[in-house]
Amino acid sequence: MSENAHEELAGLIKKFRFAMVTTVETDGKLVAHPLTVQEAEFDGDLWFIVGTGTSAAVNVAREPRVNVSLSSDDTWVSLSGTATMVDDHAKLDQLWSPAVDAWFEGGPEDPAAGLLRFHADSAEYWTAPGGKIVRAVAALTGHRVEGENETVEL
Repeated sequence: MSENAHEELAGLIKKFRFAMVTTVETDGKLVAHPLTVQEAEFDGDLWFIVGTGTSAAVNVAREPRVNVSLSSDDTWVSLSGTATMVDDHAKLDQLWSPAVDAWFEGGPEDPAAGLLRFHADSAEYWTAPGGKIVRAVAALTGHRVEGENETVEL
């Protein structure tokens, strides 16, 4: 892994607010859960506030291997790794925001509020400069869009 690729990945992840966290159900089916990324700094871990009784929490407790996907008009990131439910009230307080109050009536003290910590083992990302407009012009003119694709071992 090049240091530049790791820095590029961290910079890309900082732009995202929402992620799809894919877990494995008891029957082996893959299920993606929309979750809010709670920290902007990516050090290999992502944090999510989830309900302790949700399928995401239950699935992670049984099978910790998960995928986290993030996407926008011009950037796509896929992270592979493991997730765990973490009992850390100080971290929960640190990550709590007024937006989370909409999901948990009791605030960070709500027993249904839990922390899901995702630790990435590897990542792949793709970028296409300019988003939809550049791709549309490229399709009309026949010019190829030069994007970037990188795999990063963490």
